[in-house]
Amino acid sequence: MLSWFAVLTVTIVAAPHAAAAYPNPGVVTGDVNVHDPSVVKRPGGGYLLAHTGDGIALKSSPDRTAFRNEGAAFPGGAPWTTTYTGGSRNLWAPDISYRNGRYYLYYSASTFGSNRSAIFLATSTTGASGSWTNHGLVIESGSSNDFNAIDPHLLVDDQGRWWLSFGSFWSGIKTVAIDPATGKRSDSTVRHLAGRGGGAIEAPVVFKHGSYYYLFVSFDQCCQGASSTYRVMAGRSSGPTGPFTDRNGVAMASGGGTEILAGHGNIHGPGHPAVFADTDHDILAYHYYADNGAALLGLNWLGFDSAGWPYVH
Repeated sequence: MLSWFAVLTVTIVAAPHAAAAYPNPGVVTGDVNVHDPSVVKRPGGGYLLAHTGDGIALKSSPDRTAFRNEGAAFPGGAPWTTTYTGGSRNLWAPDISYRNGRYYLYYSASTFGSNRSAIFLATSTTGASGSWTNHGLVIESGSSNDFNAIDPHLLVDDQGRWWLSFGSFWSGIKTVAIDPATGKRSDSTVRHLAGRGGGAIEAPVVFKHGSYYYLFVSFDQCCQGASSTYRVMAGRSSGPTGPFTDRNGVAMASGGGTEILAGHGNIHGPGHPAVFADTDHDILAYHYYADNGAALLGLNWLGFDSAGWPYVH
């Protein structure tokens, strides 16, 4: 409903290079200090949110507006990850979904600026703190790889196939096939989805709408508070593994991407998108930075124009 949003503004582009009039995030209350959010609808009602934090931080909401702290997925720590984190308990960029009667949590372990990284899988029947069973390593990366195994996102395509996209900087965004029976890789192929020749691109989400699969990513710099330049870009493809192209027909594998959300006013560096379908609308979740540098939860409706291109409102 419209009252869910502080400001409701449709993006209008007057010319190819005109500045976009982006909307403010919708109103959220409670514990909304969030970095790298992922949101899932709970089968019994309400929402569960996972985000970067010690042991993977959890929050819940009954209505997509008021959020409360729910502790950590691994309150006792995750010692199996410390090889990649340098001993830190901080785990990054989870992807949470609900399938086959269980919550699936893919999450990453790394240190800033390094591609000595790994993505792990855990599951839970309740999603509650301390209830998660770790199932181990899904994919890792190191100095011999041209990719970085962080920022996972699970897609189940129209044929029931599972794909895990991931990536940050290096050669860009990748995807691997996942066996639905195990949640782990089903083959050894690493497929290329998007890249900027080593430039700043990360945090992929692939979302099916209508006839297309849409790839959402973040360009530019995260994690610098109000100086962050993160922005959300998108492209689309007829298949889940691409090739993805932007609105101008430029391949995302070669640096393409159509901007759908960027900093404006006191909303700095919005990025690390998560997209999910709700009963009222498709929803874009992300984090942004306030003037004081705090990372906060952003939620907006995600629409698609008459040509099938996404916009935030």
